[in-house]
Amino acid sequence: MVLIESAAFAICIGALYFYFTRTFNYWKARNVLGPKPVPFFGNIFESALRYVHPGVIIKRIYDNYPTEKVVGMFRMTTPCLLIRDLDIVKHVLIKDFDFFVDRGIEFSDEGLGTNLFHANGVTWRKLRSRFTPMFTSQKLKNMMHLINDRADKFIDYISEITFKNPEQDIYSLVKKYTMSTMAACFFGLDIDTLRGDTQTMMRIDKAIFTPTFAIEFDMMYPGLLKKMNMSLFPKDIKKFFKDLVETIMTQRKGEPSARKDFMDLILENQNKKSLETINSDTNAEVLTNDEIEAQAFAFYAAGYDTSASTLCFMLYHLALEPEIQNRLRNEIDVYLHRHSDQIELDTFNELPYLDQVLNETLRMYPVDDTLLRKARNDYKCPGTNIEVSRGQIILIPAIGIHHDEKYYPKPEIFNPENFAREKVTGRHPCSFLPFGLGPRNCIGIRFAQTQIRVCVIRLLSMFRIEIFKNTVRSFCFDPYRIHIAPNKKLYVNFYPRMDLNL
Repeated sequence: MVLIESAAFAICIGALYFYFTRTFNYWKARNVLGPKPVPFFGNIFESALRYVHPGVIIKRIYDNYPTEKVVGMFRMTTPCLLIRDLDIVKHVLIKDFDFFVDRGIEFSDEGLGTNLFHANGVTWRKLRSRFTPMFTSQKLKNMMHLINDRADKFIDYISEITFKNPEQDIYSLVKKYTMSTMAACFFGLDIDTLRGDTQTMMRIDKAIFTPTFAIEFDMMYPGLLKKMNMSLFPKDIKKFFKDLVETIMTQRKGEPSARKDFMDLILENQNKKSLETINSDTNAEVLTNDEIEAQAFAFYAAGYDTSASTLCFMLYHLALEPEIQNRLRNEIDVYLHRHSDQIELDTFNELPYLDQVLNETLRMYPVDDTLLRKARNDYKCPGTNIEVSRGQIILIPAIGIHHDEKYYPKPEIFNPENFAREKVTGRHPCSFLPFGLGPRNCIGIRFAQTQIRVCVIRLLSMFRIEIFKNTVRSFCFDPYRIHIAPNKKLYVNFYPRMDLNL
């Protein structure tokens, strides 16, 4: 009896091993080089167990195959193709975009899945055409008073808290600013994120940006989340944004207010489309409540956390590099003097060094460390004999490309001169991908850059940022955050400038 039980157990173990390694000959059979996978986990064992941020693993794979155009890897048991060659990247993101419209991360429409980031190609085209007009220069200009107001309040808050204690954790600090800005510009909410109770917002933060094992489930069984009507996010996140949107629409009685925020733009657009439907024979589509809630979620999530982490890394490096900080401050002083202390969207082109510093931050810490695309049909990678199968995921390692010495000498050193005009013009257009590239790049690029610029301008015009003995000189990326964020608190000192004539 014992022998029979032992044999049955051994058979079960063997069957499981076979099942969870059944695909691992895929790339070898196609003569594509790549790292050896681990049963069940493929090549993402460390990130699946939350030991290491997935961006670190992707960069490691990128670095280990310097002569290959593409690398075969496995996310759990699913074979995926990592693209190293920038010409192929350009084809995937731009030239052959119709083959790669989908991002390959789909889940329940009822669970906020119809947002611009996660939606499939058909839904994405509809949403993109509807929301692109909401991110024009004029619309952003109309929001500048909100961004400036939040930045001014943030500076007042820093003055208050650093008078008692100049030592501050940058990431926690700037989150208060971006949270306030997003609440004001997108939802018209005057939330006191500086001195008030932010427990609800921080709970939302944790629920959105802490990776769940549903992500690995989707990697192992692509598309199953959608088929099973499952979501990547808890139900209370859906309820939060549903209640938020309904409350705002009720308060405004379905009509735009004078705030010129995101919800005003949606209401304006909805009313216009409804009128078109009544006055024409065409069926002009009006956004559903689910779609509006999903966009509210996506824009808040994208604009809040990614801007906060970028600001955090930017200020951290300015503290580490006082010469860079002083040069940037001098540029800002001249700019503010010229414009009577006013910050306007149209005058940002007078701050080229600010752009260089921002872009260098985004190079070292890209918002999207890895871009995903799903093949809609079989596709042969240009310049190779390798074919991507329909439904297969393509990985574009922005973090690997950004740290490649071929494109950026001494890539681990923070150097804004990487983005001097003459350097940029001589570089491959796909060597810089912090917000993606092509038709499906981030729709909110300019908004994110604007809220960061305004904050840095106001901050450096009033403060010096300095390191002290406890400032860490090295850190890893937090494996419990979806986006790149530090796994340690980055403390610096904020001191009022002594050269101001106050």
